[in-house]
Amino acid sequence: MQTFNLFDDETDTGPDGTEPPGYLCHAARLGPKLGASLIGMSVYDLPPGEAICPYHFEWTDEEWLIVVSGTPTVRTPEGEAVLSPGDVACFPAGPSGAHRVGNSSDEAVRVALLSTKSEFGIAEYPDSDKVGVWAGDAHYMLRRGEHLDYWDGER
Repeated sequence: MQTFNLFDDETDTGPDGTEPPGYLCHAARLGPKLGASLIGMSVYDLPPGEAICPYHFEWTDEEWLIVVSGTPTVRTPEGEAVLSPGDVACFPAGPSGAHRVGNSSDEAVRVALLSTKSEFGIAEYPDSDKVGVWAGDAHYMLRRGEHLDYWDGER
């Protein structure tokens, strides 16, 4: 049996290594480490001034935030809130679950994000008008601006 300790085990450098300043955090993706396939969890260490990812919501998966240590600032459609260790929040699928988890404090923050794992993923980024689509190994980041008719380009 593989385990990961939420309080003591180390995270790796960046979720994928391409993060710009403001999103420089360390992460441990627990699903692959623990052999999970239906539920995923990532543990993030956020230095002061950094965030996990831009404000977004998932169309396909529900996410839960668990504050392990520190005081993260969470932006949702209702505004911003500062959470404390032990706090748990749910971000349901769809626009009402939009969120951004950052660290506005002077101390390090550790959080865990637990989520369902759909075969396909769709996330929207309202601030930048983008949609991300994940299907197997394929990943597409698209601008939402142009809406096409169903029959566009078809014969």
